[in-house]
Amino acid sequence: MKLDPEVSRILDAAPLVHLATLMPDGAPHSVTIWAAPYGDRIAILTGPDSLKARNMRRDPRVALSLTPNDNPFQPVAVRGRVVEWIEGDAAWEIIDPIAMKYLGRPYDRSVERVVLLIEPERQTVGVTG
Repeated sequence: MKLDPEVSRILDAAPLVHLATLMPDGAPHSVTIWAAPYGDRIAILTGPDSLKARNMRRDPRVALSLTPNDNPFQPVAVRGRVVEWIEGDAAWEIIDPIAMKYLGRPYDRSVERVVLLIEPERQTVGVTG
């Protein structure tokens, strides 16, 4: 599925994003993350051994809730799957532009990070039905 242009626009503006993954027992685990559009996918970053990374290795299904900067009450949700893990220099080429949007500077290289690409399967923008 192609990334909805409105979802891409919202992601491009460095919104507050909540990521939900599944724990081993099936319980949801939700955390605030940074995210950005990456072609027709959504790029997120995390530590390679973080709880969310371990959850997504085991079960790639995720849900994202976005809070648009220009309309924080507009509901925006994406369900999808992690389809690619990017490490090393290739990851930093994606991480630094994301960090510039959220921090105004490149990300600290002393912290190990990986990029995960999420392929959207369902996208909802605004109130429906």
